[in-house]
Amino acid sequence: MLQNVALDQLLLLDIETVPLEADYDHLPEEMKALWSEKITKTLPDSVNGPETFADRAGIYAEFGKIVCISVGLFYIENGSYHLRIKSFFNDDETVVLTEFLELINKLYAKYQRILLCGHNIKEFDIPYICRRAMIKGLNLPIPLQVNNFKPWEQPVIDTMQIWRFGDFRNYTSLKLLAAVMGIPTPKDDIDGSMVAQVYWQEQNLPRIAAYCQKDVLTVAQLILKFKGLPILKEEEVDFVKY
Repeated sequence: MLQNVALDQLLLLDIETVPLEADYDHLPEEMKALWSEKITKTLPDSVNGPETFADRAGIYAEFGKIVCISVGLFYIENGSYHLRIKSFFNDDETVVLTEFLELINKLYAKYQRILLCGHNIKEFDIPYICRRAMIKGLNLPIPLQVNNFKPWEQPVIDTMQIWRFGDFRNYTSLKLLAAVMGIPTPKDDIDGSMVAQVYWQEQNLPRIAAYCQKDVLTVAQLILKFKGLPILKEEEVDFVKY
């Protein structure tokens, strides 16, 4: 598969999001009412909107923010593929988004056919980035102007969509897909359910970035597997220091 995809034109990405506030009580009164309305419609069985805020708010762009975007780029060295991974993270979401969007503009200027790549990014990461960028008044680079593309023309490769093979009832986590494809993954220091806690209680953004980078590496290994290529060795992965 993916025989027509050039690895050096892929921008692998993953984001980590948290609630806009540490807890429901810190929300403005208007947003409290809107949160209750939102959660009642999306989770009708939820009996207590305030109690769901800490666990659920981060997945909605209207009530959450991006604290980290990790990206990966393939390159060739000594005749073999290597991967360079970098993270943009900051308490100020505008800083994170601005740095990320600048990178996309630079890559698009170099490669007109830059492809964004990740797991479930069509349904989560990309819409979330676009919505938060709009909220912050930031201009979207052409590859992120998804409303201007026909569905089959979007410059996106989504490993979850590939694995579905047209079965849109199926959801497979990145961890499960890596396991069944025989891709070794490092033991996670945290999981997705812990990101908000690590952010708001521990204030440990580097820990969140390290977790985010692991997903980027796993996606890279999946792409290589899908293309029938050897997966990366440890010495072929370069983590750019913060």
